Amino acid sequence: MNVLVLGGTGVISREIVNLLLVRNHTVTVFNRGRQKLSYSGEVRQITGDRQDRDDFESRMRRESFDAVIDMICFNEADARSTVAAFKENTGQIIICSSVAAYKRPYQSVPTVESAESLFDDPTFVYAWDKAQVERYLNEEVRSHQLPITIIRPSLTYGPGAANVGVLRQNYGIIDRIRRGKPLVMFGDGSTPWSFTFTPDLAKAFVGVVGNPQTFGQAYHACSEERCRWEDLYLEFGKVLGIEPQIVHISSELLVAANPDLFSHLYLEKTFPGLFDNSKIRSVIPDFVCDISLHDGIKMMVDWFEQEANQVDPQKDSMEDRLVELYSGWKSQMQEFSTGT
Repeated sequence: MNVLVLGGTGVISREIVNLLLVRNHTVTVFNRGRQKLSYSGEVRQITGDRQDRDDFESRMRRESFDAVIDMICFNEADARSTVAAFKENTGQIIICSSVAAYKRPYQSVPTVESAESLFDDPTFVYAWDKAQVERYLNEEVRSHQLPITIIRPSLTYGPGAANVGVLRQNYGIIDRIRRGKPLVMFGDGSTPWSFTFTPDLAKAFVGVVGNPQTFGQAYHACSEERCRWEDLYLEFGKVLGIEPQIVHISSELLVAANPDLFSHLYLEKTFPGLFDNSKIRSVIPDFVCDISLHDGIKMMVDWFEQEANQVDPQKDSMEDRLVELYSGWKSQMQEFSTGT
């Protein structure tokens, strides 16, 4: 099939492109052309900016595709532009949403799509925007029977990721473990979670291509390996052969320290990140996320060491300061407990 990927250079979309090629699809990518990647086969490049709505939509209307996978749809305006560009010339529109679009607390754990409703609080902008994307698309399906499929990833890691760790400190996790510097974990680290890795998630996006059973439907596609958030750092330690030092600070206090960096922890990741894949397996029977946390972290360590071995000095300094504050609080609590 002739498939267009809007994006194609991001942590998830690069894996989607490669898997499409493995499965013998003809692939085109649309992006700003700022990052050159080596794919596993020949890929046609269209260079442009989707935020230039008139140019993007007029150029795309002159094309024809069997399916479009939109990996850069972040708000309702993006969704409206995608529909305007492709509703007349594309057999299927596949949109990347997020499990962040679910309202919390969840009504089901492990979470199933039919039990949940969409997020309704605009103060958490990312979740609200993804929910608004889905509300708009659902109305388009109801009103015009458009062939739209929605995929909702959870937290997903892979080469190119810039979101690993509580502080999204990435290679800084490895650096701190090796230097014996503590890592900050939110809460007590016991929040149940399933960490997904990009080669597994790509199988969901590619698996729904050309499947009319998926039109008008939304699916999450996530690892079902049951972990805790603290296991993320413990697994880094196992791969490195060094037991990490971990300090625990409540997500409420972390948000007070840096709302921009930590709000997602308080508003989203303090709730269990466990998802049931029965719905997507009903249309992709062999779908399974089979990359374990250990193997996924090994993949990330290898990538960090080879290509992304830079420490963010601001985040490293912030983590040092948080650890210092934690040590002060702990000392005060010990004094309190002894009455001194």
